[in-house]
Amino acid sequence: MSTENTPPTAPRPGRKRSEESRMAILVAAFELMGEVGYAGLTIEGIAARAGCGKQTIYRWWRSRADVLLDVLAVKGELYVTTADQGSYRDDLRAFLADTYRLAGNRQVTGILCALMAEAQIDEGFGERFRTGFLEGRREALREILDRAGRRGDLPARPAPSTVLDLVFGMLWYRVLATREPFGEDLVDELLTLLAPEPAASGARRE
Repeated sequence: MSTENTPPTAPRPGRKRSEESRMAILVAAFELMGEVGYAGLTIEGIAARAGCGKQTIYRWWRSRADVLLDVLAVKGELYVTTADQGSYRDDLRAFLADTYRLAGNRQVTGILCALMAEAQIDEGFGERFRTGFLEGRREALREILDRAGRRGDLPARPAPSTVLDLVFGMLWYRVLATREPFGEDLVDELLTLLAPEPAASGARRE
């Protein structure tokens, strides 16, 4: 068992202790998802792996799907940058590369597929999925678009809302339908479409 799942040996402030427990549960859920799949994932199993009681999990999450939803949210925050790279094109390249690299992870792909399916059959979870994850990822990209608008290097077309749909539409189509890989070539193609390099100012016409 990893040290992330080991209870502290000395008293610590309640907030820190709660965050350690929460992260241990998320780590356990992610690991088990890779081992047993969504069909075999249970709250009991997550609790046993994390070294906590079921009620601890139910205190924070309504279901196994909601635990995995939090896993995805944390992964997105940790591994997908929205930092200023100096230009819209560089900002977008970094975001696309991080986003598609994460989506291409086998375990993450499994979680994305499972939660999208769950969202279709559970209306309440579907709403939490849209507001708690999908909109959060769109907000992250919107931050980049807004910064480019303020900087003055955001292309007039396509519209920001279309950029959001194209970036995430591509992700979900490949995850759910074609299962094609997320390679650097995809990032380059989307950059050519969404943030083309400006023509050289000194270029001469023949």
